[in-house]
Amino acid sequence: MIDIEVEDAAWTDALPEAEELVSLAAAAALARADPTGSVTILLTDDASVRELNDQFRGKDQATNVLSFPAPPNPEDHLGDVALAYGVCAREAAEQGKPLGHHLQHLTIHGVLHLLGYDHIGDDEAEAMEGLERAVLAGLGVPDPYAAGEGEHERP
Repeated sequence: MIDIEVEDAAWTDALPEAEELVSLAAAAALARADPTGSVTILLTDDASVRELNDQFRGKDQATNVLSFPAPPNPEDHLGDVALAYGVCAREAAEQGKPLGHHLQHLTIHGVLHLLGYDHIGDDEAEAMEGLERAVLAGLGVPDPYAAGEGEHERP
């Protein structure tokens, strides 16, 4: 099950299909590793993500996406993902890509973190980015790391 909560209307104002795009991206990522797991995805604002980032990671700044893995539970809830509208919209514009594509990429990125993937080391990053590319390709979204797709940093 994928539960999507829109806390900041800026998401749906800018991207009326935001919930559908998130649902498709999360389902595609889950299908790769844990099709029975559930996730909650929060589409919120920069201030809320900044507060979460400060509270849980000690970083007093907004970021594009945060993932909060759940402890093992009988409901097979994998955890929660929060996305900051302002950061994501700014990054999409700076990278010259549609906001919808960036939203799907970051949703997949966040869900993969819930599934245990990480990008701390180069090998881990290559594996995670490869999976992101494959899932995005299945959704018809161009490779976000490809040359010519704007300037990119790892999410």
